[in-house]
Amino acid sequence: MGAKPSSARCKDKGPRRMVFPRGRQQFSPWDDTLLSGKDPRSLLKRGMRHVSFSLVTKGMTDIPDFLWGLSEVQKLNLSHNQLRALPPEVGKLSRLVVLNLCGNRLRSLPREIGLLKSLKVLFVNMNCLTELPAELSACRSLEVLSLSHNCLSQLPASFADLSRLRKLNLSNNYFAHIPLCVFALKELDFLHVGSNRLENIAESIQCLVGLQIFIAESNNIHAFPRSLCLLTSLELLNLNNNDIQTLPDELYLLWRLGRIAWNPMDKGLHISHNPLSKPLPELVEGGLEMLCSYLKDKKHS
Repeated sequence: MGAKPSSARCKDKGPRRMVFPRGRQQFSPWDDTLLSGKDPRSLLKRGMRHVSFSLVTKGMTDIPDFLWGLSEVQKLNLSHNQLRALPPEVGKLSRLVVLNLCGNRLRSLPREIGLLKSLKVLFVNMNCLTELPAELSACRSLEVLSLSHNCLSQLPASFADLSRLRKLNLSNNYFAHIPLCVFALKELDFLHVGSNRLENIAESIQCLVGLQIFIAESNNIHAFPRSLCLLTSLELLNLNNNDIQTLPDELYLLWRLGRIAWNPMDKGLHISHNPLSKPLPELVEGGLEMLCSYLKDKKHS
């Protein structure tokens, strides 16, 4: 006869739950590596140009400490987690070229981010930033900076030192004006300040002579400044959804725009959903050439 069940096991009362065999629990590659005691460096992806590491959409509230020992990382993606802080140890990753922190809950960045002298691309969009450290301006190699969808209303004056910056996205924040330091960024070819609280565009915009794309849609801008017409490299100018009533006679100088654009992704002049005075709405419908001819004739009449 087989052994009797132990008295402890027999004390269970109530219906017994059936347990079905399960397969091995699935862990993410980095969980699996750490649990098995492997070297975290085995998680690095070594491409032709960069060594990269990614912890995307892991639900993390804190960054695992082992990461700060991966000094060879050049591209780091920590986007779409629940991070509330970026530790000062990020300054140890001195070889970083690309850092993606998009879609977290960051309220600030550590001063040590200024130690990332090789950083060229920084995405901090879709966070809760209310300010930025002046030390970020020490990242003199920075070329692309996205700060959209935060709670920013100003930038440190030292940002004027980011002399290599080419693309800057400040959209969906609380800016009442374009920060003065932006006008010192002579290499900018892309500037997005849409969905802020702008009421005007400063004459200093003319300093950004290399600007090819300028987006200022969905603000409360009252006037189309003549200084914009001096940016003859512009290929896309989006002023949709503002409070503009008149257009400058010098609009014809922006010949690279080529056309009136209606699709948000198209190059050209975007000027819809503004209270343009007559006969400008009808001329806009007729195309950019007709509009510019009218404004040019009006100037000389």
